[in-house]
Amino acid sequence: MDVEGQCINAARYCSTLDRVKEAIRRKRPGLLRWGVVLQHDNATPHSANLTQQWLQRYGWEILPHPAHSPDLAPSDFHLFGPLKRHLGGMAFETEDDLISELRNWFDNLDVDFFRVGINSLLSRWQKCIDLHEDYVEKQWKSELQSV
Repeated sequence: MDVEGQCINAARYCSTLDRVKEAIRRKRPGLLRWGVVLQHDNATPHSANLTQQWLQRYGWEILPHPAHSPDLAPSDFHLFGPLKRHLGGMAFETEDDLISELRNWFDNLDVDFFRVGINSLLSRWQKCIDLHEDYVEKQWKSELQSV
């Protein structure tokens, strides 16, 4: 993955985790004391020794993520569909115009939008466990289309 011309490697990923940790500290004081549960897949930057050491140092727990399971990524099953529908048919003159529209869209989402997405993760995880971590995206296609 490439962001702003930089390859996402373990060092860059740990830098991102540093920024996430700082944002949590500023926006949700006390949350870091209760512990953080992070869901990420097994991509190389996520499973690298440097990243594992960072996670151990700060005591962050990893919610395991079976390989090739976009059905367990809230961004894939809950966020991208509505965002795609919102942006459908729009054209942007500049990257800044697109960024402005994205910020506006996110700023106007109701808190319940995120709550529903995270809460539906529980039933998706249970389905994955019931199927012994088999790929279950096909099971959710009708749900994706109704969001």
